Amino acid sequence: MSESDSDFDQSSENTRLMDGHVSANTSEIRSTTEQGAKRRPRQTQNEETREIPDVQVNSDTNVHQDCTSEEEELKYGANHVIKLFAPVSLCMLVVVATIRSVSFYTIKDVYLVYTPFHEDSPETGTKVWNAIANSLILIGVIIVMTILLIILYKKRCYRVINGWLIVSSLMLLSIFSFLYLEEMLRAYNVPFDYITLMILMWNFGAMGMICIHWQGPLLLQQAYLIFVAALMALVFIKYLPEWTTWAVLAVISIWDLIAVLTPRGPLRILVETAQERNEQIFPALIYSSTYMYMYTAMATTEEEQAQLRSRNESEHDNHGFTEEWVRTHASRVAQRQLEVYDVSGTPRTQVHEVTEKEERGVKLGLGDFIFYSVLVGKASSYGDWNTTLACFVAILIGLCLTLLLLAIFKKALPALPISITFGLIFYFATKEIVSPFSDSLAYEQVFI
Repeated sequence: MSESDSDFDQSSENTRLMDGHVSANTSEIRSTTEQGAKRRPRQTQNEETREIPDVQVNSDTNVHQDCTSEEEELKYGANHVIKLFAPVSLCMLVVVATIRSVSFYTIKDVYLVYTPFHEDSPETGTKVWNAIANSLILIGVIIVMTILLIILYKKRCYRVINGWLIVSSLMLLSIFSFLYLEEMLRAYNVPFDYITLMILMWNFGAMGMICIHWQGPLLLQQAYLIFVAALMALVFIKYLPEWTTWAVLAVISIWDLIAVLTPRGPLRILVETAQERNEQIFPALIYSSTYMYMYTAMATTEEEQAQLRSRNESEHDNHGFTEEWVRTHASRVAQRQLEVYDVSGTPRTQVHEVTEKEERGVKLGLGDFIFYSVLVGKASSYGDWNTTLACFVAILIGLCLTLLLLAIFKKALPALPISITFGLIFYFATKEIVSPFSDSLAYEQVFI
């Protein structure tokens, strides 16, 4: 046997060892190639390597692809961490700017119906048990509403849930937005006629309802969700008593921990049910770094699978991969191109996999946005920038640690406990230790 034939056998053996499961017709392809090789002149190593026949393999056992997927996951995670930091920071900045410029949200004259104890007593003990009682009543209402939502979702009452969310969004984008704009105009002493204001509010509310509950540009949808979260945070700051606000933040973080991590937690049941049905949770409740409409994660029907399979077969010249895949992975297929098959012998729908990769993204509940902003906004209402900045940094640190744990455990985790705990610790430590120390240094004119 010639030297070229031995080189070809060695190359085929290496390919067989690296790729693992070789299809049944590989021996037939090899024998055909050997007969052709005896009739052609001696060629160089590179030319023979280019003429090695395509090997059909099962990509599930390819170690190289596993390493590549891990690298892509790291890049994907870092990219979406930044995409979450920006909206969370923007939401908190909107609340802080509003609190500092509009005095309406810091005046305590009306309270929520869920907080019957108004902390009017000058005694500290009375304020403490009033705050605890109010927080327990409020968290009880939240638990009842959450359980009701889970029952409706389990019973597939999608129209009732959508109607509930639409009414809530409509109230926030109409009544509360009107009050917000009115107070902003009054604070900055800007004249505005009611006719123009009504037209503006109609367009603003209608566009918001379309973007949140139907379709719209991604940035516009995200902007509306951030505004809704900031508006709800301002409502809590305005209508919750002083000490009750801090008690609610502590209790809601504990409830978030229980609701997500316990086996019978309502939020865990909601997430698992949505995963079993291959459905997205309602866009009005979740902020997503990518498109998140109701139809994006529905199960693929047989008709869609047939269309994807026919499209895959029509791209046989590209070895079963789309042009985008070939363009982005040109360096990996420079030596040889693989046609990926399943164990059953049917081509894998690579187009569908790319679509899923484009649709996935980091998701954060709007409730997390709301209570992050409540913490920072409440800290800024006392006029101390040291505590405000400390809470701001603490929340971002907690969010970063939460996303790190999310990358490790790869399952739904509560986003409130770590951030709220850090925020409360930083707030009270800064208020009781750092701020008095800074004031003392400034009074004594000591610069560090």
